[in-house]
Amino acid sequence: MTIFTIILLILLGLVLLLIEFAVIPGVTIAGIGGFLLLIGSVYIAFSELGTVPGFITLAVVLIASPLLIYYFFKSRTGKKMILEKNIDGKVEQLNKEKLAVGDVGKTIGRLAPMGKVKVNNEVVEAQSTGSFIDQNVEIRIVKIESNKLVVEPLKK
Repeated sequence: MTIFTIILLILLGLVLLLIEFAVIPGVTIAGIGGFLLLIGSVYIAFSELGTVPGFITLAVVLIASPLLIYYFFKSRTGKKMILEKNIDGKVEQLNKEKLAVGDVGKTIGRLAPMGKVKVNNEVVEAQSTGSFIDQNVEIRIVKIESNKLVVEPLKK
């Protein structure tokens, strides 16, 4: 009966570790419980069966746990859980040689409070100073940041 108990504790511990790594990442009850079950199986093997079966159980636990996790993430199911895409987006940089504070342009779309404007034949991202600015309204650049303009509507 103790061999069955040891095997059951090892299997339950490995299942809880897989749940920890695959479903609920972080240090949770599943991971702590899995480690406690694996430690409990080794303890029971040493105390009930002796030194040699205890070391065999310890070796199985120390070898089976990393191998199971490694092969799980190499399987088709595990590969679906891993992000393997590279992000190749880039931030639009302003051409500061063509744009200056005080330049006048027009909104392409509505700034609510962000949108696109056309200033000196450059279409760039802009943010209003707080109010909404409708489409095709004359604007003036108030401030230039690294990747956007801060604009205000021209007073008529």
